[in-house]
Amino acid sequence: MLKNLSICLLSLALAACSQASLNATETLERLILENDRLTVFVNKSTGAVNYLTLDGQDLLGTANYVQPTPGGATGSGNSGIGPYLDCYCIPSGSYTPGSKNAIYKLYKGFDSTGTAYGGVAMSEVYPPTGQLLEQYWFLRDGETGLHTFSRLAYYNKTTPFLRNLQEFRTLFRPNTPLWTHLSTNEHFNVPQPQPNPAAGSTGVATTVQDATWYLGNRTSDPYVAEVSDYFTKYTLQDTWRDHDVHGMFADGSQQSANNSTFGAWLVMNTKDTYFGGPIHSDLVVDGILYNYIVSNHHGDGTPNITDGFDRTFGPQYYYFNKGVAGASLLELRKDALNYASPNWASDFYDSIAEYIPNYVPSLGRGSWQASLKLPDGASKPIAVLAQNYVDFQDNVLDTKAYQYWADIDAKGDVQIDRIKAGTYRLTVYADGIFGWFIVDDVVVDAGKHTNSGTLVWIPETAGTEIWRIGTPDKSSGEFRHGYTADPTHPLHPEEYRIYWGAYDFLNDFPNGVNFHVGSSKEAEDFNYVHWSVFGGYANFRRPEQEVGTGQINNWTITFDLGEIDLVSVSTATFTVQLAGAKTAAGNTDVFNETQLYNNLPFVVNVNGKDLEPWIIPYVETIPCLLTFPTSTLLSER
Repeated sequence: MLKNLSICLLSLALAACSQASLNATETLERLILENDRLTVFVNKSTGAVNYLTLDGQDLLGTANYVQPTPGGATGSGNSGIGPYLDCYCIPSGSYTPGSKNAIYKLYKGFDSTGTAYGGVAMSEVYPPTGQLLEQYWFLRDGETGLHTFSRLAYYNKTTPFLRNLQEFRTLFRPNTPLWTHLSTNEHFNVPQPQPNPAAGSTGVATTVQDATWYLGNRTSDPYVAEVSDYFTKYTLQDTWRDHDVHGMFADGSQQSANNSTFGAWLVMNTKDTYFGGPIHSDLVVDGILYNYIVSNHHGDGTPNITDGFDRTFGPQYYYFNKGVAGASLLELRKDALNYASPNWASDFYDSIAEYIPNYVPSLGRGSWQASLKLPDGASKPIAVLAQNYVDFQDNVLDTKAYQYWADIDAKGDVQIDRIKAGTYRLTVYADGIFGWFIVDDVVVDAGKHTNSGTLVWIPETAGTEIWRIGTPDKSSGEFRHGYTADPTHPLHPEEYRIYWGAYDFLNDFPNGVNFHVGSSKEAEDFNYVHWSVFGGYANFRRPEQEVGTGQINNWTITFDLGEIDLVSVSTATFTVQLAGAKTAAGNTDVFNETQLYNNLPFVVNVNGKDLEPWIIPYVETIPCLLTFPTSTLLSER
């Protein structure tokens, strides 16, 4: 009895302490969340955070507006705001909810640990279509970050198909010189261009393509000196597999009291409500700190908004931290990594689940494990659980399905926790091995642990491999201008990160690509991208398109075979794998009757004979380039 009484008194004491330092209030103009360190205002007229301070330091700066133009400010054109919700989801395209009779709710209480919290919900019905758009922000006592959820719902039997959900994202978009650096991951961190055209301040810059600028005339800009003459949002993109944290860093040199350093980070503590699996790649930061929840960047699939669509994305954590003068970007980033786990704050999310439609609390989740016998030569193996009977890259087809993945350890063991109860496809893949290992109908029950036992992966084969160009790792990084570190800039970015116009294919390959197996080198003699034409629009240095005389769009591979290779051989199989291809449909996935190559024929010619064309359909296109992961020749005996 005395023990229970002491626990009760302790809980009351904690609650009283939390209540004293956590403020959640509402005025006519705003909703306020604040604790001892972080203060956040949500503006009722815009649906966005428009005031955010950490230890008294303004992290957003003044509100500003720049008319959105191609290659200029994106989204609503507003800066000095965020986090806020933005989408490309209404019939006309982009939209920022919060200004059309939005309804706001204020939450406050104590979670299961006795910690005080406050929350704000913004809910708006877009009048022309009836779409429901919602954004949630939560702040806990003792923390300096915002737990965020975003929701889209559409119920309309009269118009059951609205459009695709092309983009759904939240943004932290400051307008202050405080921020000096941009961070993609542990290995790629760069000084922010000054001024930064992606943030709406173009300065001396030439627009060469959507959200891409030539900055080579800025001789004193640290970005130009250390990274590249080109700046684009795609330079700082990343792939979701190992991605946990990205953000912005202030080194203390600009408008910071006592030269304190600051960080603003998007912590992807959960990834199960995203789409596309671990191969999905997207924008992360460019002067704007993004949470790209859904997008068709890099050819990724997007869900359709149809009658009954109702999905809540999250949680993700916008984390803000402070360091002493001289503290490094990597120090503050390491601090943010402490929160990059789906187990972190799970008790808190259970406590607020009643306020978050569609959120699955711990009681609705289970776990799974298996032991894999992998093929020889497999490296970096990974297990993915996603939509049943569907390639996980296409898991947008079921908007109720979630996704999970985990690395397989050296013993072949893998375990994934906190899985939404359901039936999944297991996909296993690894660098160095063609194809996948797939098992459907993996059932995960709420509150239970599923053990799939020992699974044996027997890899695909068409016979004895005679030669291979490239590595089956779902990239073309081993080729020229791929993963090679740029030797001409001090930060040595991987060359594939730099805008394609920095590399002149006609100078690199004046006689075209002629690769001889056994003597040529992938990193020098085989380009990372296959062109049909080169130059023209968006090429700053070669503005006139070059069709060439065959050296651009025809690549030649030669190889030698000895008698020993041909003994008892009657058939050979030539395999080409593409990482991505651009058709005339670009990134729209829409058939355009005015264009000749909506469906793109890719032709292989062997010893003067054209093989049957590989038709790449318009719905499987990206707005980028044709890239090769691997080409192989195998013999069948």
